[in-house]
Amino acid sequence: MTLISNIKYNGVSQSFRSSSSLSSSGIDVVQQVEAKYPALLFKQQLAAFVEKIYGILRENMKNDLSPLLSSCIKEHQTGNDNSEPTGSWLNIIECLNRYFKILKENYVPPVLIRKVFNQTFQYINAEIFNSLILQKECCTFNNGEYVKSGLAELEVWCTEATEEYIGPSLDELNYSKQAVSFLVSEKKDELSYDDLTNDICPVLSSQQLYRICTLYSDENDNAKSVSSDVTSRLKLLMTDDTGDDEQSYMLEDNSR
Repeated sequence: MTLISNIKYNGVSQSFRSSSSLSSSGIDVVQQVEAKYPALLFKQQLAAFVEKIYGILRENMKNDLSPLLSSCIKEHQTGNDNSEPTGSWLNIIECLNRYFKILKENYVPPVLIRKVFNQTFQYINAEIFNSLILQKECCTFNNGEYVKSGLAELEVWCTEATEEYIGPSLDELNYSKQAVSFLVSEKKDELSYDDLTNDICPVLSSQQLYRICTLYSDENDNAKSVSSDVTSRLKLLMTDDTGDDEQSYMLEDNSR
């Protein structure tokens, strides 16, 4: 044992010859140097394990929410003109509550809970916004009122869950909220370019604004969208190579 200790000591002493903090005991030096490598390995494995669990949890949550969001979109398409929150929106709230309860009961740190819900709300925002600007039957006044009621439910949920656990997740819904604000606004044909870009939809790009303005329709009284002057100005700001490309106005799901 003494021989092995001396060999190990001789091997490591060359690397740490300049250090004055080494013990005069060869065994002490071996323990000090070798112990840090398993600790670093454990730290790396633990970090990888947490990242893997986090990814699985995030994807499971998105998979559970996906059919619920689809139901919300289809629910209005099948003739539901009710602007009040329906079962599908309430099911989304129940899903959020279920995961929130699991995370808290398992003592997940608030910083990780905030990250989970921040990315979840990014996903919800992309799904809702893209449905509004891709499907003509969704880009209507009535559907705007319907989605507005659902977004209000999500806002109430965030308030009740508190900022400690949710953080600024609600801000991830800004694209959907502003698109809905346009859909439910009165007298769209009287809106100026500045009204649209500065007051109602400041975060939307020119491509997104042009798309929603030209796709909009009112199933009740055929109310007009914005004036041709506004759409012409928006079109001038759009680049030729992305004007009609879906990728230019769709939101990407950055929650991965």
